[in-house]
Amino acid sequence: MANVLVVHGGGPTAVMNSSLYGVIQYAKKRGEVQKVYGAIGGSKGILEEHLLDLLTFSEEQLKLLLETPATAIGSSRYALEKEDYQAMVGIFQKYEIQYVLLNGGNGTMDTCGKIYEACKGTDIRVVGIPKTIDNDIAVTDHTPGYGSAARYIAATTAEVGADVKSLPIHVCIIEAMGRNAGWITAASALARKKPGDAPHLIYLPERAFCEKEFLEDVSQLYKEKGGVVVVVSEGLKDRDGVPIVPPVYRSGRSVYYGDVSAYLATLVMKELGIKARSEKPGICGRASIAWQSPLDREEAVLAGEEALKAAMEGQSGVMVGFIRKETPDLSYQMEVRMIPIQEVMLHERILPKEYQNDRGNDVTEKFIEWCRPLIGPKLRDFIDFQEYLHT
Repeated sequence: MANVLVVHGGGPTAVMNSSLYGVIQYAKKRGEVQKVYGAIGGSKGILEEHLLDLLTFSEEQLKLLLETPATAIGSSRYALEKEDYQAMVGIFQKYEIQYVLLNGGNGTMDTCGKIYEACKGTDIRVVGIPKTIDNDIAVTDHTPGYGSAARYIAATTAEVGADVKSLPIHVCIIEAMGRNAGWITAASALARKKPGDAPHLIYLPERAFCEKEFLEDVSQLYKEKGGVVVVVSEGLKDRDGVPIVPPVYRSGRSVYYGDVSAYLATLVMKELGIKARSEKPGICGRASIAWQSPLDREEAVLAGEEALKAAMEGQSGVMVGFIRKETPDLSYQMEVRMIPIQEVMLHERILPKEYQNDRGNDVTEKFIEWCRPLIGPKLRDFIDFQEYLHT
């Protein structure tokens, strides 16, 4: 009988606990696992030997993981030193842990690779479970956590759009998370039901931001509509690669961005004389269970199951990846594939050019087709009597 260890790293998501549930369910199914430990508080929990056996909980309790936001066992951004990795090997052996599963984003996959290297020469197997709302892990088509964050930003943008349309007197700028990748920002486009719906403008970090063009775009749309909804990325940079708003704090890969939406709303008021306001959902978008994508949850569970399955079948130094199949009818089909961890360690995946429009203020239909299945069921419709007034 061997034991399993699950470690959560980095910022949580609305489905991170679903991957944990998948690991536990697969362990029960195989019946060859004595304990499934959760490292309480992330990687630091390993070093402190703060481990909790999750198999001691009832199935009724464990099912709550599927609808629990954030991470039930805690996470961290603890900076590990070289000697920490060697110390972990001794801890794994002490607790008879043969399977180590790390659930996280780019930084966590880097940690996963380093633990894998430290464990070479032992029977300990190390597998990564992808997780990030930013969707910026290399190779995999998408990551668990993204679909729910995408659903949240699309729904929020649709709701804000209805508000601004009903009182069309100002410009509303919504700031989305995502660091250097515009996947979440781009997903706001799925708020649209018909041409002319919000968001009216989308600005991605993959494109150099030009204040002059931004003000031109806003001014023109304001003249046409009276109310404008703009969605921008927290990671916007100018032509020299400098953030348009200096970050408030940096620590390694962790960046606390300045208020890009507030800066741009102020710019609109000063330069155009138009009332403007900013909205910054922030972690509301990564913690929302209300807007959790069912598909995202299902795939998160699958990622947990497949990670433990791969480890128990002898694989190590790999990450669970989702590969989308091409189908004649363009229906969504996905397969799981194990990706060598070296291919994903700190390799950032940004939004490709084919998903960005020429002007750099919107996304293409190709992106919408790619993203639509991931957010789950159709967003709710709104009653819009104003449409009748104009026909």
